[in-house]
Amino acid sequence: MLERIIYSIAFDHDWRWTLAAGLIGVLGVGTSLHLLFQKKRFTPVERRRRVVVGSFVGGLTAFSTHFLAMQGYRAGGEIRYDIALTIGSLLVVLAGLGLACGLAMMRPSRPVRGATALLAFSGIVAMHFLGMAALEVPGRISWDAGYAVLSVIGGLTIAGLSGFALGRGRVRLVVSSLGGALSVMVLHFTAIAGMTITPRAAPPADGLAVSSLMMSAVLAAMMAGIVGVVAVLTWLDWRTRSGAMARIREAIDAMPDGMAFYDSDDRLALWNHRYAEVNPELSSNLQVGMTFREILRIGLAEHLYADAVGREEAWIAERLESRKALTTTIEQRIAGDRWLRVSDRRTAAGGIVTVCTDITDLKNHAAALSEARDAAQAASSAKSQFLANMSHEIRTPLNGVIGLAQVMARTELSTGQREMLELIQSSGRTLQVLLSDILDLARVESGRLELSEEIFDLGSAVREAARLYESAATEKGLQFFVEIAPEADRWIAGDVVRIKQILTNLVSNAVKFTSTGFVSLTAAPGPDRGGAPTLRFSVEDTGIGFDSETRDRLFSRFEQADGAITRKFGGSGLGLAISRDLAEMMGGDLDCESEPGGGSAFILTIPFRAVEQPAAAGMAVIDAEDGEQPVIRVLLADDHPVNRKVVELILAQAPVEVVSVEDGAQAVQACRDSDYDLILMDMQMPVMDGLTATREIRLHEAAMGLPRTPIVMLTANALPEHVAMGEAAGADRHLAKPFDAAELLELVVTLPRAAAEAIAA
Repeated sequence: MLERIIYSIAFDHDWRWTLAAGLIGVLGVGTSLHLLFQKKRFTPVERRRRVVVGSFVGGLTAFSTHFLAMQGYRAGGEIRYDIALTIGSLLVVLAGLGLACGLAMMRPSRPVRGATALLAFSGIVAMHFLGMAALEVPGRISWDAGYAVLSVIGGLTIAGLSGFALGRGRVRLVVSSLGGALSVMVLHFTAIAGMTITPRAAPPADGLAVSSLMMSAVLAAMMAGIVGVVAVLTWLDWRTRSGAMARIREAIDAMPDGMAFYDSDDRLALWNHRYAEVNPELSSNLQVGMTFREILRIGLAEHLYADAVGREEAWIAERLESRKALTTTIEQRIAGDRWLRVSDRRTAAGGIVTVCTDITDLKNHAAALSEARDAAQAASSAKSQFLANMSHEIRTPLNGVIGLAQVMARTELSTGQREMLELIQSSGRTLQVLLSDILDLARVESGRLELSEEIFDLGSAVREAARLYESAATEKGLQFFVEIAPEADRWIAGDVVRIKQILTNLVSNAVKFTSTGFVSLTAAPGPDRGGAPTLRFSVEDTGIGFDSETRDRLFSRFEQADGAITRKFGGSGLGLAISRDLAEMMGGDLDCESEPGGGSAFILTIPFRAVEQPAAAGMAVIDAEDGEQPVIRVLLADDHPVNRKVVELILAQAPVEVVSVEDGAQAVQACRDSDYDLILMDMQMPVMDGLTATREIRLHEAAMGLPRTPIVMLTANALPEHVAMGEAAGADRHLAKPFDAAELLELVVTLPRAAAEAIAA
């Protein structure tokens, strides 16, 4: 059977017509598949147009391939073609391919493509046998059924495999095109091999028929149409690609960054205008095909790279080595004090895309920001230093005023003198509160204010805060209430100093702005927040009140209800602002409710962290029993004569022997010459400051094996960093000026006793 098929191809057909049929088949099938497979890139309307054109080209190809091969068939005489059946065969193949293409559009999966190929080939089979029926030859045609069946099965198999092979890529398209053309050729030549023509006297002459010459002209027109379609499609694809490349090129040139592409051999392939702009020294030398190494050498010759001077070859090697990574980004300083950010990214094919960004402005802005940051830090440091100095300079004379007033209060005074003394003490306390508020504000703004965590008795703390202003309320004829719920009258964890600071500020304001009626302070558990318990403090009064507009700005710094408030009642307008900041730092809040003339209510809410009462600790107190008490020897180091006098007058009320010196060096020498129970050390002194003197005293004690003498930093340096510096130097306590006389007396009595008990233990 195979020999018969080969014989038919070699001897029953003219090889020139066979070759033409094969070429047209491959070309037409490829064009049709290209039209169908590229449809996804277009709009729905354009896709439909391409499907119609593709199915039409496919039908013409199958028809032309069959009848071109028939033109080369040696039938032993002239072959004519019945017009009706020939046209019918063309319509059949067009219809079959149209249905197949429609199916491919609806479901573009691989199995559907195989089914589409089978459906298309079925139309070709119908076209083939209908076209064979249109033949009019000088004899009678008979068929071998085996060859006919084999031709159909073989063609269907090849067509189905070609449909499955169809996919993206030129190779798949070529394979499918060859398979499609081959399926038509197998169908034709296998079927022809089974055809036998028995000669007879004269051919039948029923119906209209055309000659082979006319059929050749028709086929030539069809082939011209197919070639024309191929040419038009090729031109359109070229134009599309050229337009796309032009748009891509325009987009690349419009990029704000310089971009260049190097091939797998690191040779320059293309670059945009910006790449030449950011490398003006190299732009006139850039050429397609030059290597990146050559570009680097040109840059070195132009003295572009300052960091490569003296190590050119090593620098080139490092730069080339960095380009071997998949992605590399460097910042490169070039001539003219310019900076470039160079990013290299390797492509899948081994090429390199280099992107250059001029970051000179960014670097200049960064430098300016750095200078501004340094200036701001210097200004902040200067402000902190100024605040520390002002704190020291104000506290020193204020300590003299308050301390001498406290000493004078213990002497015999006339009624008029005592009234004047009370005014002095009141003014001193006002100055002390104002100074503390200003320093707290500075610490809050700088973020250096820290909360402590300690266990304390909340009830006692609330009562102590209220007691400070109870007498002032009584003097104004106000009712004064303090109510603590049993659930809140217990030990808690928190910063007792800051809580008392907020409460005293609120109570002070309530007493200050209330002329008649009452002032109350209540403490009770508040509503849970996020599942955590809270404490709620409320300070209420029947004072002047304020409106909603005033409420909105009441917690702003340096704000009061109006200017008349400041003139009549005094105050800096800092207390509420600092109190709210402290409340928020504790994880709570501070709010208020009021109306003009109807009094006010300030509400503080903080987390409620209840704890168990700690074990009772023994507290040293001054022995009040009759009989002589041991004399406490105190060394006082302070360069300010008023401060020394204040301390001496206060300590004169107790069995204390005071030795005074004017600087740290004298204090160190005094400790070497004699023993003391307690040392009161100023921090800022001439010759030797208090911190250095404290360290020297501790070194002397360690060297001589002496017991540790308690040292109290008695200084106007009251910021937290000053307390930490004193502890680091070896001080035991820190007492800020202005101090309370009773507090100083308690320290002088209790610290030596505690030190002695520690040594005995």
